[in-house]
Amino acid sequence: MKIIYAHHPEDVKNYTTDKLREQFLMEKVFVPNEATFSYSHVDRIIYGGIQPIDRQVTLDAGKELAAQYFLERREMGVINIGGPGRIHCDGTAFEVGNKEALYIGRGTQDLSFESVDSENPAKFYVNCCPAHKTYPTTKIDLEKAIQRPMGTDENMNKRVINQYIHPDVLDTCQLSMGMTVLEEGSGWNTMPCHTHERRMEVYFYFNMEEDTRVFHLMGQPQETRHIVMANEQAVLSPSWSIHSGIGTKQYTFIWGMCGENLDFDDMDHVAMQDLK
Repeated sequence: MKIIYAHHPEDVKNYTTDKLREQFLMEKVFVPNEATFSYSHVDRIIYGGIQPIDRQVTLDAGKELAAQYFLERREMGVINIGGPGRIHCDGTAFEVGNKEALYIGRGTQDLSFESVDSENPAKFYVNCCPAHKTYPTTKIDLEKAIQRPMGTDENMNKRVINQYIHPDVLDTCQLSMGMTVLEEGSGWNTMPCHTHERRMEVYFYFNMEEDTRVFHLMGQPQETRHIVMANEQAVLSPSWSIHSGIGTKQYTFIWGMCGENLDFDDMDHVAMQDLK
């Protein structure tokens, strides 16, 4: 598990391209038959991927968490972007198909992941954060998710925001998670942009062709930077940073947030003329 320490925005102004990518970009999210995670000191979020092929992948706490088991003091959200999969939570098996999600409550001790078909393996994308209370483990499919159409063709940002782990869907301590699907011909997400000081965010871009790239914008509104991202990569967004993107072609992304506020519309909007 890679440990990522917090970043002061004044320091980030001086980062080179390589330094930005080292500190904020997770280039390899899925590794066959492994769990690959980053642990950020920004709101203590853990994010990454689990790709079981021909065996179960079991999560252990490891020294980084100093806990008896992975979810002793944490909650977890999982969205599967691959083939049909199965998640075992304390002896109960949950079938999680493509673009389906599972919220796993604090206190779940035995946690393992497997693919139904090794020729079409599951790809479980994971966000996990500290929790103060136990809420029920719940499966969320697209029918249960809140679907919010957004944007216009004229602004090249026509998309559907699917809110899976959201206060209007189920209770959590602080985790929110969803998936935004851009329509063909649209490239912009989250523009006009915003920040939210009360919570951080992680973006995971996928459903991209080999030569498609997303220019992910970050930094303070008056001091922006960008990170060029390929398919199935994740990027960390501290609370002081904008988090917008423009793609060379259609793409999809999963967003995850944790912090002290679960209100999805709690945003500090940035006027277009103030961006630099």
